[in-house]
Amino acid sequence: MRMRLMDDPDGDDPILSVVNLIDVFLVIIAALLLAVANNPMNPFTQENVTVIKNPGRPDMEIVIKDGEKIDRYQASGKIGQGEGSKAGVAYRLKDGSMVYVPEPAQ
Repeated sequence: MRMRLMDDPDGDDPILSVVNLIDVFLVIIAALLLAVANNPMNPFTQENVTVIKNPGRPDMEIVIKDGEKIDRYQASGKIGQGEGSKAGVAYRLKDGSMVYVPEPAQ
């Protein structure tokens, strides 16, 4: 009785190599899904997130997620108004830094 490895009937079956390739692709897909789910830039995994859509345009929208609560603010395209008083003056120095000088209390 001689053992011949070349006469193995399963060794010539081309479908086995296709099955092995499918297994490899399934492992790669699972690894990619885990990488996307664990990405720190994924806004849905963080507790508090602020997203600004279309910044500077009239249809700008701000979406704020605070825990389970989601608030949406849409721009009206108008300039806001309000009441207030001058709080101080800001100066830019030659090195680029800013200095704030508050107004004296009245």
